[in-house]
Amino acid sequence: MSDDFIGRELLGQFRVLERIGVGGMGSVYKAEQPAMDRMVGVKILHPKLADRKDIVSRFRREARAMSRLTHPNTVRVFLYGQLDDGSLYIVMEYLEGENLYKLNRRIGPFTVDRTAAIMVQVLGALEEAHTLGVIHRDLKPENILLTEQGGIKDFPKVLDFGLAKIKEAKLRPGSMVLTREGMVFGTPEFMSPEQASGETLDGRSDIYSLGVIIYEMVTGLLPFEAKRPNEFIAHHIKSPPIPVTQRRSDLDIDPRLDPVLARSLEKKREDRYQTAAEFAEALVPLLPDPSMVGSPIRSVPHVSGQGSQTDQEPEHSEETEPVQKQPEASESTPEVKSGMDYKEDTEHEQTGTVQLKKSYLLGGIVACIVVIIILIAALLFTLTSKSGVEDVGENSLPGNSIPLNSRNIGEK
Repeated sequence: MSDDFIGRELLGQFRVLERIGVGGMGSVYKAEQPAMDRMVGVKILHPKLADRKDIVSRFRREARAMSRLTHPNTVRVFLYGQLDDGSLYIVMEYLEGENLYKLNRRIGPFTVDRTAAIMVQVLGALEEAHTLGVIHRDLKPENILLTEQGGIKDFPKVLDFGLAKIKEAKLRPGSMVLTREGMVFGTPEFMSPEQASGETLDGRSDIYSLGVIIYEMVTGLLPFEAKRPNEFIAHHIKSPPIPVTQRRSDLDIDPRLDPVLARSLEKKREDRYQTAAEFAEALVPLLPDPSMVGSPIRSVPHVSGQGSQTDQEPEHSEETEPVQKQPEASESTPEVKSGMDYKEDTEHEQTGTVQLKKSYLLGGIVACIVVIIILIAALLFTLTSKSGVEDVGENSLPGNSIPLNSRNIGEK
């Protein structure tokens, strides 16, 4: 792509300043948005891709999915669409920092507590995405940028959610597996076994990839000895990973990390952590200060169960929207319900109201019957009493003119 975009005004509100990234499918530019007094990143794909209906359809669908993600550790998307020349674009927040791959190579292995503090935040972003049915599919250190935000250092931002199959740059030599141009199935070094086997993916694939990222962060190495992409793929499918404490016995690695990573790197997805929140909670004991979990930024979503994962097949029509799953209820987060849930609740409430009204009505009827019975009994008792008195009066004792009920005792 030429540099014709530099200096141009896009969409009447963005002025392109410089190109900050380039790849086989397009470029990323730093641009100014004067009206908002901020810098933004603009990702522009090659115009020739506009003729690929599958890419355009997937791009729009996944851009919409990205725009719904609001977690602070996910890169924010402001705008997306298509320019007059057919180029697809995404306008997102501009970030300054260093990705984990470059940082790992520059400073060496991370400490376990620092790694845990960073990854708990990343897992928070994944939990939100997976809940909305968005699977990253290409998690790797290059797609996690470490920046500073709001005075918080080691603030990770997860990039390229849902756009793994529209990739614009190869950051590792020979690391991309392509079927056709732009159709990316993942990065072999960080592929889950099911991804390497070409199976349908769900959120647990991202959990495996993140386990590999953590492994590399604390050791500076990958879980398997391999040199070529196909060798990594074979290892992910068949070989058990080497425990981190054995891989780098020269480092003082907290042994509690071994079982945590072992579960995240299980070959069968059913044996891994079933949610990103569950994985995050397993890392909490390794944090430098577990109390940081309570902060808004480094919060760990409550694990309310393993639940089902959302299978994601990218081959859908343009109108197909990503499957949305509603967040599970937690002690700290109000339960989010779907329209059907609200309908069922309303029906239950209406049924309960009808039953309550019936109970009140039945009780009223019973009470009325009881009152009527009491009144009838009282009336009968009164009539009977009068009848008895009159009979006695008419048949008073011989020679005695005083009625028996006058109680003139003692008279002769």
